[in-house]
Amino acid sequence: MNFSSETKVKDIALSNPAARRVLEDAGLDYCCGGGKSLHETCLHADVSPEEILNRLRENSKNNGPEDRNWMATPLCDLTRHIRDKHHRYVCEAIPRTQVLLDKVTSKHGKNHVELADIGRLFTEVGREMIMHMQKEEQILFPYIDALERAANAHSSVEPPFFQTVRNPVHMMMKEHDAAGELVRQIRSLTSDFTAPDDACTTFKALYEALREFEADLHQHVHLENNVLFPRAVDMEAAAA
Repeated sequence: MNFSSETKVKDIALSNPAARRVLEDAGLDYCCGGGKSLHETCLHADVSPEEILNRLRENSKNNGPEDRNWMATPLCDLTRHIRDKHHRYVCEAIPRTQVLLDKVTSKHGKNHVELADIGRLFTEVGREMIMHMQKEEQILFPYIDALERAANAHSSVEPPFFQTVRNPVHMMMKEHDAAGELVRQIRSLTSDFTAPDDACTTFKALYEALREFEADLHQHVHLENNVLFPRAVDMEAAAA
């Protein structure tokens, strides 16, 4: 695919994992802000559209054997992938990162007062993500799976209590925005996850864990906002 500064960043992210890594490394929002053009997105980052386009050209042949076209994959496979990879990761990463936060704050909190705010923000995003994922696993994903089964069988699905999939999708996307804002604040407080000069090994491990958490969140939200949700909305509309 040929990209330009006017290409939407979500379309770049959808092209292949190598392109997503370019966006991720540059700190560009391709999930919650995926509807913006590359030019518009770069206005809020310390990088030019031309530099990103050059990096994309350099990485154009970096698709690996495990790359998957989620736009053509059954939705039930996608919801399973999100549960098994991203939801599981979040559930495991929260307590693991919290332990690091507690240790680092206990040792370095007096000299690095920002750790208190980082801890508060991480606790908040962790709590919100757990509730968010429960709603997806218990309500939204089962309906999307049922919707696809009905479409494949040329039958109808029982109307949900939320009337249309667009309603929970809208709510989930708002919650994605909220989680994205929290991790953006964490990135700012950590100076883009750059450990201070006096950081011990645990301090550095904490910042790397926070960087990893952000990267997984971006991939997680990208798959839902830009792939799963639009496809589910279209499938429901086609069955109406």
